[in-house]
Amino acid sequence: MKLRVAVLYGGRSGEHEVSVRSARAVIDALDPAKYEAIEYFIDQQGRWVPRPILPEPGAQPEIDVVFPVLHGTFGEDGTVQGLLELADLPYVGAGVLASAVSMDKEMTKRVCMERMLPVVDYVAVSREKMDADEICRRVSFPMFVKPANLGSSVGISKAHDRAELEAALALAAQFDRKIIVERAITGRELECSVLGNEAPVASLPCEILPSREFYDYDDKYLLDMAKTQVPADLPADVADELRRLAVECYRAVECEGMGRVDFLLESATGQLYINEINTIPGFTSISMYPKMWEHSGVPFAALLDQLIELALERHKRKSVTRFTR
Repeated sequence: MKLRVAVLYGGRSGEHEVSVRSARAVIDALDPAKYEAIEYFIDQQGRWVPRPILPEPGAQPEIDVVFPVLHGTFGEDGTVQGLLELADLPYVGAGVLASAVSMDKEMTKRVCMERMLPVVDYVAVSREKMDADEICRRVSFPMFVKPANLGSSVGISKAHDRAELEAALALAAQFDRKIIVERAITGRELECSVLGNEAPVASLPCEILPSREFYDYDDKYLLDMAKTQVPADLPADVADELRRLAVECYRAVECEGMGRVDFLLESATGQLYINEINTIPGFTSISMYPKMWEHSGVPFAALLDQLIELALERHKRKSVTRFTR
């Protein structure tokens, strides 16, 4: 019997197109001898459209496991995960809590700080109270300004002076009510993939070599000029520490299934900082989560097998939990 895998993709977030590309890569790589892929496309207005469109309303196919390939808001933030929990369906990736915490950059920093994990100095402000004077008193230029709940570097700016800070705040406020402002780190951008439920493991890390001042949306998906190096050229002790921190961050937010932890390595101090964790990393042809595992000895199709197995294993463990007296 083939497993029926419902692939959810698209969505209402600013990362809609990235999700579509990721989903296509996943669907194409699922072994047709093992799986029957059932596509559920979510358009930018939030409408769910089965593909192909089912001939009879209500004639929904049975689903064995769900593979959410939804990046950003309304997909990676715990909302869809909550829906799947209500439906009692196994699904790939982090649960409601880990998804929500990881999506919120400030909450991720808070949890990491509670576990004594290194994060960059920052302040959080609301859309309604963006006090540039107070920010300038607490963070030195240059600084990064980010929406707290968004991915793929959407809405992120680097501010070098007061005028750029005000413009960056206005841009970030278009995408979220909460905004993170943090000290800019001069150094290297590194990433590490993590896989697993109760016993997570880390891949070989990679380095991102942006073509611009920082790795923004255009550099990631449009310009085709950024470079990556897998594995990253790091001393063995630094690579080991990065992998350890990746697993510790993953555990701190109670992630399961998969996650990609992004780091900054400060040139002046040699200090590693956890930047963020992505609970539904990209699966496009240029995405680093599957590439890092491929270089670590886990090819794309085998990675999908493991993610589906982890989803089913977690659901089986949860099934013994009692919800009534």
